[in-house]
Amino acid sequence: MSKNFTITPTSDTAFILENISVSYHLSEEKIPSIKEYVIRRLKGEIKYNSFLALDDINISVKKGEIFGILGRNGAGKSTLLKVLARVLSPTKGRVWIKGQVYPLLQLGAGFHPELTGIENVFLNGALLGHTRQEIQEKLPKIEEFAEIGDFINAPLRTYSSGMTARLGFSVATAWVPDILILDEILSVGDAAFVQKCSNRMKEFRESGATILLVSHSIDMVAELCQRAALLNHGKLRAIGDAEEVSEEYRKLIF
Repeated sequence: MSKNFTITPTSDTAFILENISVSYHLSEEKIPSIKEYVIRRLKGEIKYNSFLALDDINISVKKGEIFGILGRNGAGKSTLLKVLARVLSPTKGRVWIKGQVYPLLQLGAGFHPELTGIENVFLNGALLGHTRQEIQEKLPKIEEFAEIGDFINAPLRTYSSGMTARLGFSVATAWVPDILILDEILSVGDAAFVQKCSNRMKEFRESGATILLVSHSIDMVAELCQRAALLNHGKLRAIGDAEEVSEEYRKLIF
C-alpha cells in the first residue's frame, strides 16, 4: 500500500493526505423543486460551475502529534476534515490512515433532546463503537469531567449549549483514540472548561494519540500544536512550525 505514495509512510506515521483535491459542481441557477430538478437534469438542461474546495493538498502527520489547521471561513478546513474522516472521497489524490479516527466535528452530534444526559452518554458511546459495559465503566469519569451536576439526569432539551458541549466532549474523549479530529469545539464553554479540554489533549498526546485541531484561535494553535498548516482558498499556503504558521495566519487576517 505504501509503495503507491511518494510521501512514504513510516512506523510513526499517523496519516497522509497526498495530492488531495476536492471539486464541487454547483448549479448556475436555483431550481425551486426536486421534481423540476429531475426533469431538467434528464433533459440535460442544468448547467454547472466547478468549485475547487481543496487544491493539491499534501500533509503528513506523525503519531502523538497535535497538528493545527488554520484558515478563514471557506478556506477548505471542513472539507479537509471530511476527507480525513472518510465521509467525503477526494476528487483526486490518496489518503493513508493508520488506526481508528474519531471525528468530533460537532459537540453533541448524535444526542437526542428528549433523553437524559446519562441516556445520551450510552447512546453516544454506542455510536462510537463501545459496549454498554465499557460505557458503564467510564460513566463516573464522564460525569466528573462534564461538571453538569444533577443535570446529568435531566433531558438534554433543558441544557444550555455550553452544557451540551461539556457532555459531548466528555463522552468523545473518555477513550484515547488513535486519531482525534476536533473542529472548533473549544470555542464554546468558559475559560476553565477550555483549559480542561486543553489539558486532556496534552494527556492524549503523551499517550500516543494524534490530534488534528481546527481553530480560529491563533494563540491556542501556537500553544498546543507542534506543527500546523494554513489553508487559503483551498490551497496550502504554509506548513511547518506552529508558531511560524500562526504568525503567517496573523498577517493574512490583519
